[in-house]
Amino acid sequence: MAREAQTVRAPGLVVIPGGGDAQGLARRLEAELPGARAVLSYGMGGALSPGLALGDWVIGTHLCGALATPCAPALVALLAKALPGARRGPVYADGTMIAKAADKAALHAADGALAVDMESHIAARLAAAHGLPFAVVRCISDEAGHTLPPAITCAMRPDGGLNGGAMALSILRQPGQIGGLVRMGRAMNRAMQSLREGGARIRDALQQK
Repeated sequence: MAREAQTVRAPGLVVIPGGGDAQGLARRLEAELPGARAVLSYGMGGALSPGLALGDWVIGTHLCGALATPCAPALVALLAKALPGARRGPVYADGTMIAKAADKAALHAADGALAVDMESHIAARLAAAHGLPFAVVRCISDEAGHTLPPAITCAMRPDGGLNGGAMALSILRQPGQIGGLVRMGRAMNRAMQSLREGGARIRDALQQK
């Protein structure tokens, strides 16, 4: 999460890394909202649509899942200008990691959502409470047809850091996932490069607004 945050950090932009601690994230975000002009949920996300590849971008038109809310049209337009190749559509968020390909397909069929993340509903709820425009933009780090290795589902600490101990224990219990973890690491590196490039364009667009 800290690596993701660095890709868009700049003067005038307050960047708050997410993580598995929803209440902690809400407190950190709440503390920064006085004086804010908008709230943007940004970072990696999982694909729900089978047409999305690693490193593709999704700009949310509205959020579904734990909270149903539209995204601010002006922010959507600004993001679309910064990321001309991005897909636009619903993004799903309810605080859980959607790891299995079958579950991703079910969510896509039910809501038409293109991508999923774990934090956007928290950001959207607080933005609404403060009367601030909200948007979400995500870079795809795992594809819709890909089931995540078990170690990935326990990899994130509440502060967004890497839980190496939990991952090691998972690998010891299921060593057959090592190949999948290696492939996932390579995929994440490719997605991170796309995040850096797109993050720079988003950062420039936000600073010019």
